Amino acid sequence: MSQSEKRQRTQLLLGILCTPEEKKLIQEKAEASGLSVGEFLRRCALGRRITPKTDVKLISELSKTGLLQKQLFNEGKGVHSQEYSDILVALKKAILKIDFKE
Repeated sequence: MSQSEKRQRTQLLLGILCTPEEKKLIQEKAEASGLSVGEFLRRCALGRRITPKTDVKLISELSKTGLLQKQLFNEGKGVHSQEYSDILVALKKAILKIDFKE
């Protein structure tokens, strides 16, 4: 968002009534995306892209799991190599699926 876009925001919308559960869910989703509640709701309403920061954490954890799996494969000296290979391929597919989602 450009500085000029921020400066143009001068209008305040009325408060939104919701249940405590809805409020909590909206706050959690905004936090997961790394946005304020106001920016999160604005992006939702205007159809703008929201990329959750949790995807980065998820990709990181899947990558760590892959590295550990590869280490187990190397220590096993070929025992169950097909199973290890299948798991590594599945992890790679999962990472690519998360990384390229729109």
